[in-house]
Amino acid sequence: MGMPNQAAVASADDQNLGFERELAQVLVSALNLELAPDEIVPDAPMFGDDGIGLDSIDVLEIALTLSKKYGVELRSDDENNTRIFASLRSLAAWVQAHRTR
Repeated sequence: MGMPNQAAVASADDQNLGFERELAQVLVSALNLELAPDEIVPDAPMFGDDGIGLDSIDVLEIALTLSKKYGVELRSDDENNTRIFASLRSLAAWVQAHRTR
């Protein structure tokens, strides 16, 4: 088998970027955000003034949407939520790792 070739590594990166874009579109649609999906910087904070500016109500809506679309279960009492929802990139990585569809 050996080391993964560069094409395989690039392909994984492309898949991650593609999923980040897909998830950005899902967030924009679910939350009726007044920005385009490609305006969401993948590692910008999702909360607060320096990022997308989401609040706790938005998180509930995101959790419901992701549950329906990807079969993931996000719980309000999960101590990892701050890390999971830190950015689009961290949310995308978590959903990819836990999705059932």
